[in-house]
Amino acid sequence: MASQTGSLSPTPGGMVAGHLSELRAKWGWFVALGLLMVMAGAIALGNLVLSTVVSVLYIGVMMAISGGAQVIHAFQVKTWGAFAFWLLDGLLFLAAGLVCIFVPMVAAEFLTLFLGVSLIIGGAFRLVAAFQLRPADGWGWIAFSAAIAVLLGIEIIAGWPVSGLWVLGLLLGIDLVFNGIAVLFLGFGLKK
Repeated sequence: MASQTGSLSPTPGGMVAGHLSELRAKWGWFVALGLLMVMAGAIALGNLVLSTVVSVLYIGVMMAISGGAQVIHAFQVKTWGAFAFWLLDGLLFLAAGLVCIFVPMVAAEFLTLFLGVSLIIGGAFRLVAAFQLRPADGWGWIAFSAAIAVLLGIEIIAGWPVSGLWVLGLLLGIDLVFNGIAVLFLGFGLKK
């Protein structure tokens, strides 16, 4: 009788465990990457306006490239019958990307406003879900998370449009610092 466990796909943890000795041998690369990310985050936090502009320019370039490719794609498959939708979607992405590239501060203000509104709406949905979970252990953490999201959204919108100058750079800097610290500690953990 064949074992059923032999036919199952390995778990992600199992796949990593098989390569743990390779990862341990490269612990220094993780430490170096973590330090680089922490430094990049510190630089971003040191100049929030510049890091906001760089973030928006990056988004703009990616959107413009994707939009341009989609416009080309639309002409390659125009016999499918959905040519107009492919073309319009591609033109919309291309236009949004070009706005981000040529007027990044306006794009940053719009993205920041959208972020604030999204935090408020998402937080409200999460709050409703938290109260529906109320008898379950941990429902308060979901409610706390929701309240923080709503408060952050209100804070962003209350400071808008000026918050558009710094919010995206702040989030980029915080993400780089925390991700860098996590990778740094992973590297030190692999060294042991």
